[in-house]
Amino acid sequence: MDYIEKVLEKLKELTRRLIEALLGPDAQPEMEPIPVPVNDPQRRR
Repeated sequence: MDYIEKVLEKLKELTRRLIEALLGPDAQPEMEPIPVPVNDPQRRR
């Protein structure tokens, strides 16, 4: 089991390095507000 955990850790590290190399350091997706439809017929006057 330790072998699998070590392999997974190395894969995570490799993936992180690859993403940093492609997108730059600290690449985080920008948060976009999601419009939420509101069905409130009382306010429509």
